Amino acid sequence: MQKFIRLYCAQINSTVGDFKNNFEKISYHIYQAKKHSCDIIAFPELAITGYPPEDLILKPAFIQKNYEYLEKIKDISEEIVVVVGFINKEIEVYNSAAILHNKKIVSIYNKQFLPNYSVFDEERYFQQGKKNIVFDLNNIIFGVNICEDIYYSSGPTQLQAILGGAVLIINISASPYHIKKISEREKMLFTRAVDNRVNIFYVNLVGGQDELVFDGTSTLINEKGQILYRAKSFEEDYFIFDLDTQEANMARIQDAKFKNQRDILTNSDKNLEIIKINNKKNKQGKKINFNSNNNFDNLNLKKTSYKFFEIKDLYKQNISSTEEEIFKALVLGTRDFIIKNGFKKIVFGLSGGIDSALVGVISAFAIGPENVTAVLMPSMFSSKESINDSLKLIKNIKINHIIVSIKEIYNSYISNLKDNLDPKNINYINITKENLQARIRGNILMALSNEYNWLVLATGNKSEISVGYCTLYGDMVGGFSPIKDIYKTMVYRISQFLNIKYKNIIPKEIIKKAPSAELKPNQKDQDKLPPYDILDQILKLYIEEDKDYKEIVSFGFDIKTVLNVIDMVDKSEYKRRQGSPGIKITQKAFGKDRRYPITNCFKLEG
Repeated sequence: MQKFIRLYCAQINSTVGDFKNNFEKISYHIYQAKKHSCDIIAFPELAITGYPPEDLILKPAFIQKNYEYLEKIKDISEEIVVVVGFINKEIEVYNSAAILHNKKIVSIYNKQFLPNYSVFDEERYFQQGKKNIVFDLNNIIFGVNICEDIYYSSGPTQLQAILGGAVLIINISASPYHIKKISEREKMLFTRAVDNRVNIFYVNLVGGQDELVFDGTSTLINEKGQILYRAKSFEEDYFIFDLDTQEANMARIQDAKFKNQRDILTNSDKNLEIIKINNKKNKQGKKINFNSNNNFDNLNLKKTSYKFFEIKDLYKQNISSTEEEIFKALVLGTRDFIIKNGFKKIVFGLSGGIDSALVGVISAFAIGPENVTAVLMPSMFSSKESINDSLKLIKNIKINHIIVSIKEIYNSYISNLKDNLDPKNINYINITKENLQARIRGNILMALSNEYNWLVLATGNKSEISVGYCTLYGDMVGGFSPIKDIYKTMVYRISQFLNIKYKNIIPKEIIKKAPSAELKPNQKDQDKLPPYDILDQILKLYIEEDKDYKEIVSFGFDIKTVLNVIDMVDKSEYKRRQGSPGIKITQKAFGKDRRYPITNCFKLEG
């Protein structure tokens, strides 16, 4: 009986609808897996189409193209089992995994649990799968399921492992990132592995797709809940691992709970199909274990030998803190949005404040400083310090810059509008004149975008966007908004982390100064808003946790402040609806996560 099974994890970055490039990535990894005598290679959920394809699924030509590329993958599946995600259309449409071997489709597994919450709306497109399958590959039994299926304790994993005898569960996934998602997911995988005394091979998508970022972090975890290997987060990656399947069998013999569960399921009406796969290639001798840090072509297998539990916690080596985790997500999401949408360069307004400074750093890391242009647009209210701080940042991150004064443009607007402005406001700066400056700057950025085909990045944070402290068609202008889902307090935390890691890459003066839009003399954000450490706590309770004002006040906040914040949030929905997409980072981001009607007369009583 074969003891070891050689697994290949292909953590790839698929692009929705880019069948050709997705196939090239898939075929490359299949070639490498066969070259190194792997038994099974697994790819993420809907790897062929990209995830989520949304209403493209409604186009018959899209599903047909997906089938054409599945056939291409099938034709290169000799002497290896390939598990790859695709769209399956029988009478209905399914989110599916194809199990391929020796140029044949051995079987198809249809996803059973369709998420229909938060950013997911799979019930709009897919039907629920019903059939449970396990596979006998040279006397090693494994099961396949998809993403959400593994989150349910009494779902397919339990049936495949306990009733079907699978010692390995392959879960192909497209699990989007939010703060703490990686640790939450691994706790779930730990529970599922231990409860079912089964090895779990979890293969997750990586990359950005519109507002979503997929972190990867594919994981191999054994029946004891120990992580045997973890792929990198926020990067394409692969690893090969020789799994000792006998360990799970031994654990089951000693586990009375496992035996009781098996007896219950055996006497149930659950049906499960067993499909035999005979792979007649020459089996490997010595165990191997290697990943993308090794060069495929130069790898000497004879010198590679690892014991299972000497694998270190690679996640902590790769990600040092929450701030770094979020920064990597922002860089990946920004890079993929730019590149996948056909842009090569970006432009943004640099004010001398912390938000635009962070967007500048994200941009430089995402596509290289030579492809980034910052535009300084000083007015009569811009301080010399803000201009100098902006120039320091530009020097530190080595990006391009343009300076366009808006003073004369602003005066021209005022002159041409003088007969239409309220005479009572003629001698001071009111909201009309503040917003006029922001909209002039937005026009300049869009003019440069049109002239050079640069993508404009908006620089607003979640705190400001939540309460409408932003100007429609002004500082909200942009095709993408990298920090749209980042609260102001987290903007500071990330900036301070970057300064520790990259030796004050953001000038300290930018971090220390009081936030200001600089649209009138001596203006400060706190003139209109509560301090950000208070504001952000209230916003999180109201937006992400759906607390009413009484519950929020019970946390110790002033009732007048709470009601004022809630009122600003509710009145600003029309602005947010017209804003550019941005990267989902929190558990509830504006957009798909939080879909409030603009016309809405429901108010909390104060």
